[in-house]
Amino acid sequence: MRKFFTNIDIINNKNFKVIPLIEILFLMFLIVIPLLVNDFLTIIFTRMLILSIFALSFDLCWGYAGILTFGQSLFFGIAGYVTALFANKLGFVQLWGVFLIGISIGFLSSFLVAWFLLLGKKTPQLIFIALGTLTTAYAAERLVSGWYWVGGGNGLSIFEFLKFGNYELEPGVSFYYLATFFLIVVYLLCKYLVKSQFGLVLAGIRQNENRLSYLGYKVQIYKAIVFCFSGSLAGLAGALYAHHEGFIGPGNMGIVASTYAVLYGLFGGVGTLIGPVLGVFFIEGIKFKLSDIDALKSYWPILLGIILLLVVVYKPSGLLGFIINDKERFGKFGVINIKSLKKFKNKITFKRLS
Repeated sequence: MRKFFTNIDIINNKNFKVIPLIEILFLMFLIVIPLLVNDFLTIIFTRMLILSIFALSFDLCWGYAGILTFGQSLFFGIAGYVTALFANKLGFVQLWGVFLIGISIGFLSSFLVAWFLLLGKKTPQLIFIALGTLTTAYAAERLVSGWYWVGGGNGLSIFEFLKFGNYELEPGVSFYYLATFFLIVVYLLCKYLVKSQFGLVLAGIRQNENRLSYLGYKVQIYKAIVFCFSGSLAGLAGALYAHHEGFIGPGNMGIVASTYAVLYGLFGGVGTLIGPVLGVFFIEGIKFKLSDIDALKSYWPILLGIILLLVVVYKPSGLLGFIINDKERFGKFGVINIKSLKKFKNKITFKRLS
């Protein structure tokens, strides 16, 4: 009995971190899942892994930098289309090239959007960025829908498998572990970013943007950097998705796909990194199960929408809000230390002068 209460005290301890435990358990789950399911479900889980990278790109923008973007699918879709064109027109399907193309196209397209929406003379309002990214994604979707060279409304199909040298990465176990590797690398990069001094500035922007501007920070430049980095991640996800599915279409670039990125984050818990990943697995898993029920084949989107609405309305912090507190969610940057920000600012100024 004494041991039982001792364990309870450890869990309730304020210094006990739940997120690292979730991350370890989820990593163990990813490693063993292909050994427990058939090839068809392995393909479904691979799709979820790729969409998790897409969800992380949105979480960096909204959860850490306060940029409400409804256009993440724009970078996802453009990268998918470009890699599909390289595969169809040039027969280029090498993994290293697809990786670089996806990141580069995602970066370039997000930089162009950031140039118009974030780097103007006046600080843009939140609603302006949201509607601007939404409009851009919608315009791109309509453009490719009527552009015959990229397949029009039928989209583009990729008929060759992704290759690593001479080895073909067919959808299945090999592609699953490739997607797992990319997700782990992206997750660690994002975690390093948000825990760094740069992440401290992002936390300050999220909490009080005007105060950061008063301290001399070029807030819009920091936002543009995060926006371009998240666009690169979305581009990587789009390139992998196109080769895994063997198809990319207008729907992967439009409003619906962007809405799912938002739902992944809100459902799992934005500002946590692991939350949107869990959101992808829960939402895509629910979609898969509900669409497989004969009685719900025509109504499962409505039922899914009700479930998502209930979670978002009654638990705005998402699924992780049930098991973690705000202190752990926002980390040590939850309450901004102004002295630390001034010290970081002085370091940057000293380096520039020297």
